[in-house]
Amino acid sequence: MSVPATDDPAPDFVVIDVETACSRVSSICQVGVVGFRDGREAFAWETLLDPCDEFHAGNVQVHGITANHVAGQPTFAQVHGVIDQHLTGRITVAHSLFDKGALAAACRVHYRPPIETRWLDSVRVARRAWPDLDNHRLGGLARFLGVPHRHHDALSDARAAGWVIVRAIEHTGQSLADWMAPPRQPGPAPRPAPDGRLLGERLAILGEPRDGTLAHAIAAQGGTIHSSVGLTTTMLVVAARQPFGRSVLGSTAYRRAARAIADGRELKIVPASALGLDCLPARPMNIPLDTVADAA
Repeated sequence: MSVPATDDPAPDFVVIDVETACSRVSSICQVGVVGFRDGREAFAWETLLDPCDEFHAGNVQVHGITANHVAGQPTFAQVHGVIDQHLTGRITVAHSLFDKGALAAACRVHYRPPIETRWLDSVRVARRAWPDLDNHRLGGLARFLGVPHRHHDALSDARAAGWVIVRAIEHTGQSLADWMAPPRQPGPAPRPAPDGRLLGERLAILGEPRDGTLAHAIAAQGGTIHSSVGLTTTMLVVAARQPFGRSVLGSTAYRRAARAIADGRELKIVPASALGLDCLPARPMNIPLDTVADAA
């Protein structure tokens, strides 16, 4: 597909995905770019590339592209200008930053200038938007969101990753600028009230910041917010629904609490809803689940 006309409105963001021929990330053999504007696909471009490298059987098994498929196709050096036109000066989404590294490596190998763009990892966005999902691989996300998807096809992967961003914006109410902004540094934890049904409890929070709504509700009931699961922690409060997904079960805080319980410590792991505080937000908090509240 051709480059969009220069008088077309600029996309809000573009998405890139690449497939590689072998273990060298510079060996790009297919690239797909999709632009999104106002929550809709604005343009799509894809091409096979001669990677100027060998094809490994493992890579071919993944994406099905062979040396025969790329015979006579352009090299990365020949399409660098097209990719540069699509990406430079824009927000570029990739599902994990493998594609960012592959693009940089290909520029070096083919003696082309680096492409200057601002990157957004759709894996990070998905983990923050839907923390309860068991995993945030692109195929699973596409099924969850109802997005048609053919895995390990560069254009289809780019399109699916773009819809992850669109749906995350719709789901959370956070704008694209919000997703691009560095995570907010939380303020100090609220001081515990002198009485309340959580008086004497020392709690770490998984999934909300130390100065968030849940932390204030806990403190209002006398609970003391701890920075992490430590020797005196009595409760890990998880701001997610049960059953907990892998993002919770694999977090440092959860694993540390589980080990403490296995060692005989009097420590409980509870979902925030079990505290009956009636303070949970209607939508998930947009912070990594591995974040826990800091000490007051």
